[in-house]
Amino acid sequence: MAKHRAAGPLCLILLDYVAPLAEVDAQMAAHVAWLERGFDASVFLIAGRQDPRVGGVIVARGALAEAEALAASDPFVTSGVATARVIAFNASFAAPEIAALLA
Repeated sequence: MAKHRAAGPLCLILLDYVAPLAEVDAQMAAHVAWLERGFDASVFLIAGRQDPRVGGVIVARGALAEAEALAASDPFVTSGVATARVIAFNASFAAPEIAALLA
């Protein structure tokens, strides 16, 4: 079981759209640039749309306060087209490929 062990503070950032998709799409370029900065800084591990398209999900490294501040800076949130909820958790198990990213 040791090969599946992982450690590290992580957060799920759950985005929920609160405006029509046309308004969300108008903020998409700024949101994608924000995501790219998060990936470039090695803070974001995974990001994608919910299915159906009612929001998004981001897996981020770090503690709750850091992730909340980051989520609050998302152009989707600052423009009012989405709200963000952050769920902190500590990784205990992960696939070996993912565990290596958390080391």
